[in-house]
Amino acid sequence: MGLHSFLRLLLLAALWGGSFLFMRVAAPVIGPAILIEFRLLLAALFLLAAGWYLKKNLNLLQHWKHFAMLGWFNTALPFLLIAFAAQTLSASLLSIMNATAPIWGTLLIALRLRQKIQFKTLLGLAIGITGVMLLVGFDQTMLNEGADIAVAAALTAAFCYGIASCYAQGKTTVEPFANAHGSMWLATLLLIPVQPFFPAQSSTDPLIIGSVILLGVFSTGVAYLLYFRLIAEVGAASALTVTYLIPVFGVFWGWLFLDEAIGWHTVAGTAIVLTGTAMVTGFKLSTLRRKREKAHV
Repeated sequence: MGLHSFLRLLLLAALWGGSFLFMRVAAPVIGPAILIEFRLLLAALFLLAAGWYLKKNLNLLQHWKHFAMLGWFNTALPFLLIAFAAQTLSASLLSIMNATAPIWGTLLIALRLRQKIQFKTLLGLAIGITGVMLLVGFDQTMLNEGADIAVAAALTAAFCYGIASCYAQGKTTVEPFANAHGSMWLATLLLIPVQPFFPAQSSTDPLIIGSVILLGVFSTGVAYLLYFRLIAEVGAASALTVTYLIPVFGVFWGWLFLDEAIGWHTVAGTAIVLTGTAMVTGFKLSTLRRKREKAHV
């Protein structure tokens, strides 16, 4: 990976790590559902402009079912669950728990393909869960009312990403940019019926408005463009290393702007979760590599 690609990787991690900060700031004020609706709409409009500039065709009518599946499980539902949890939990804790997403994706793909799950993978899963338990057990926000439900929502969001990864495995008929653009529009539409079930409030606070705009345009729209450029430059496997950097920035932004404490449990829990994730995803990459090798024999 060259210097420019590495810098883009850091910028992408900073943007995605910042999403937890913006949700933590805005969700308790305006509500999770309306926040994510604006996030999706702003990102969709940004990608529409980017698609027009890059002359990328969407073919929405042809692939709308595919976009709807991705839009719900990879975007609308996990975004909503994380924003719901952000009303209670710290940005640091949210970003670290989100790093378990590759674990669930790998396990679901293995089950779908009926592959034998090795001991190393199960050990990685156990280590990752141990890291989450350590974080939850010592985090001060767990003293807040509804913290248990918020943790369940955050982990379910990570599981949703795993479902989306399992669904997208092997589906290469639609290019990555179209997947992001199309699924963003479908996610925007799919979240509209959910709005009445979540209380929402308006706000004229520049901090809240700025958080919503930064979340939608930069931490979602610009981040997707960066991610797909990295895939083109260094490949999907290398681009996915951003997973290990997002919690670092999530914790840093929470400490810098929200005065969230970085205790020994934060550092230890992050290291344990990422170790478990690395062990599990290492299984996935090696399995896919063996399948490719067999295909060329």
